[in-house]
Amino acid sequence: MKKQLKRLRVRTLASLLALAFVANAWAVDPFTVKDIRIEGLQRVEPGTVFASLPFRIGELYNDEKGSAAIRSLFGLGLFKDVRLEVNGEVLVVIVEERPTVADVEFAGSKEFDKDVLKKALRDIGLTEGRPYDQGLADRAEQELKRQYINRSLYGAEVVTTVTPIERNRINLTFTVTEGEPARINEIRIVGSRAFNESTLRGLFDLDTGGMLSWYTKSDRYSRAKLNADLEALRSYYLSRGYLEFRIDSTQVAISPNKQDIGITINVSEGERYVVSSVRLEGNYLGKENEFKSLVTIKPGEAYNADQVAATSKAFTDYFGNFGYAFANVEARPEIDRANNRVAFVLVADPSRRAYVRRVNIAGNNRTRDEVLRRELRQFEASWYDADKIKLSRDRLDRLGYFRDVNVETTDVPGAPDQVDLNVTVLEKPTGSLQLGAGFSSAERLALSFSIRQENAFGSGNYLGVEVNTSKYNRAVVFNSVDPYFTADGISRTLDLYHRATKPYVNQGGNYELVTTGAGLRFGIPFSELDTVYFGGALERTQIKPGTNIPAAYLAYANQFGYASTGLPLTVGWARDSRDSALAPTRGRYQRAAGEVGIAGDTRYTRTSYQLQQFVPLNKQYTLAFNGELGWGKGLGGRPFPVFKNFYSGGLGSVRGFEQGTVGPRDVTGATVGGARKINLNAEIITPFPGAGNDRTLRMFGFFDAGNVYSETDKVTLKDLRASVGVGLSWISPIGPLRLALGNPIRKFAGDRIQRMQFQIGTSF
Repeated sequence: MKKQLKRLRVRTLASLLALAFVANAWAVDPFTVKDIRIEGLQRVEPGTVFASLPFRIGELYNDEKGSAAIRSLFGLGLFKDVRLEVNGEVLVVIVEERPTVADVEFAGSKEFDKDVLKKALRDIGLTEGRPYDQGLADRAEQELKRQYINRSLYGAEVVTTVTPIERNRINLTFTVTEGEPARINEIRIVGSRAFNESTLRGLFDLDTGGMLSWYTKSDRYSRAKLNADLEALRSYYLSRGYLEFRIDSTQVAISPNKQDIGITINVSEGERYVVSSVRLEGNYLGKENEFKSLVTIKPGEAYNADQVAATSKAFTDYFGNFGYAFANVEARPEIDRANNRVAFVLVADPSRRAYVRRVNIAGNNRTRDEVLRRELRQFEASWYDADKIKLSRDRLDRLGYFRDVNVETTDVPGAPDQVDLNVTVLEKPTGSLQLGAGFSSAERLALSFSIRQENAFGSGNYLGVEVNTSKYNRAVVFNSVDPYFTADGISRTLDLYHRATKPYVNQGGNYELVTTGAGLRFGIPFSELDTVYFGGALERTQIKPGTNIPAAYLAYANQFGYASTGLPLTVGWARDSRDSALAPTRGRYQRAAGEVGIAGDTRYTRTSYQLQQFVPLNKQYTLAFNGELGWGKGLGGRPFPVFKNFYSGGLGSVRGFEQGTVGPRDVTGATVGGARKINLNAEIITPFPGAGNDRTLRMFGFFDAGNVYSETDKVTLKDLRASVGVGLSWISPIGPLRLALGNPIRKFAGDRIQRMQFQIGTSF
């Protein structure tokens, strides 16, 4: 071979055909490669290039291998130009790297946080440190437009600016012109005869807007929201007898100016069917009567898809209680269209019985394995039990250590009567360092600090320190909880506290009630839902005299001293079945607590009980009830300690009256609380007008009644204060807010009235 320079030069082309054409145009004679050199690398490792070449030193080179090498190098996506040069028997690979993205910025974006947009681009492969090409930029523009379309900003425009910088890098700037969002101006449901169209539209989260649409954004179109609304519509019909209801089509039309959206839903209602009968067929393990008791489908009433689904699930779960993990229950309708009646045949096939061979746990990178296993109620080598598996999952979820808990059942190959239980958890951070602030019409500004670890060192133990300061309540609290102090699940709680408080009175004063103590409590689980708590504490309470000190406090201090040491014993019980702690719509909350001072300078008993009930009237309206009773009595010939008194009035009790001012007064006119307490509340909770079905912003009308009585007073209902009014509940970005406008309808001389009250505050 002549030692002359022959070149093979290939630039970025659109197809392999062009590559082959150019390669053939610069063909070279085959030769044995003595050396390979790479030129033009800046960031890419030489090993990456060598690994992509289809030949090595000492091997034969030809045009076919050269074309394959070029295709392979371009396939890496790292180079915008590749050349192969042959210099004698030395092959020179010359590359030009694509520029690297140094920074991605956004201009004009108001709808999205920049981090959200960066994540969207990262998902398509465009991020800092990655190679750049024009095709990727085009995809990025389309992805950004898609993000804005999801927010009804159909007119959004995106312009990409590429700015080269040193070391073959570029800065990318996406300039966004968002425009005005497209808003839903019409929602039509065509074909509905049985129900008013406005009633059906009321089921939707999407609407045509109102005065609060700026907050709820309910008039902005979203495919996900529309699908959810269509399911709500379908469920509404299927639960009211319309067995053959169907949604024929859904059209979403946008105006030429991309500002108005119209939604048309075409439905076929079909006829309304009444259930004529329900019968069982198949193998029910000889327990037909037990299964019949689980049937919620009611003959003589309209067909209800929810009842059919609930019955089938109840049957499947009941089979699971006996180890039949693969039971199949089919609800077969027998439709009599002539009479608009339907009979259901519940056909059951329990299949085979199985037991759990092994319980596998995954995802607990931090939490110890024993912390999860002690919550499981389904054991290895035991018969499969659906109730115990569900209970196990719920118990893991209630720990609060995991974002997600998933339990799956898998077959064991070669063992038809065995299954494995795979428990997968996704851990979340359980420690928190918080600074808090709150403001209320009663307490003014309150600051707090806390550091907590709910799963200390993965052990499942809780450790916490809290500091709270306000005009009326200051506290420093340390507590520790070991939920499995014993293997049987008895918990132990240790509390150390220092509190300085005074009642809510409007005449001011610098006196204080200072309590310092330590407590120890144990919780015994008597059932899966009920836990009884008991414990004791050693505490010292000091009445610090000052200006405007109530005469009752002064009299107690003169008789029993300004400092009292006590040994109270406590017992309590709680159960919470609400669907939400912040915005409940259904369920019940109960708690009871008792405290007895048995030693030291105080002798007393103090008990309380609270019941909350939430009743959903429909998707929008909720009826809520709250009742609280408190009772205290002095023992051993001593009066009930004034620093253990109950208080009433204001938010949380009887609205429309000043905070803590309802009840007995001493000779100075100061409210000093009492040893007896009654508090009754009723609310009708509704969505805020214009907010659609948004649960974070709601209105309520209320009726309150309550009073506090001294230890010597006779408890009579005729002394109850009462009020009615309206209020606003908003789970705002800075915390839950409650505002109430109350009007006392039953009051007595000397009562302090405060018609408007509010409270807001949470950690941030």
